[in-house]
Amino acid sequence: MDVWQDAVALVHHVYEFSAAFPQDERFGLISQMRRSAISVPSNIAEGAARGSDKDFLRFLYIARGSLAELETQIVIATQLGYINEQENWQPALERVFAKLAALINRLRASIG
Repeated sequence: MDVWQDAVALVHHVYEFSAAFPQDERFGLISQMRRSAISVPSNIAEGAARGSDKDFLRFLYIARGSLAELETQIVIATQLGYINEQENWQPALERVFAKLAALINRLRASIG
């Protein structure tokens, strides 16, 4: 699934840029961002494994919520100066948002 692959790639990206954050953020923003990032592909996978479109849709909404959390955390980290404003995180985030939206819309239409 493309959206799952892009979400996994986003996790790698988050791990890479958060490794440069100050050590005092290890149990704060770093941990929260990494958990939010990991939650996205994890919920996509769990929903897909549930066996029903209705359950899958519910988990996709959870994944989208985690992605929104991650976006907020990235904005905060950028404002705190932990992420360079030139960091190219936005396209990866937008790609996952778009693919999740498309999949959600497709499932909603099939459920009726």
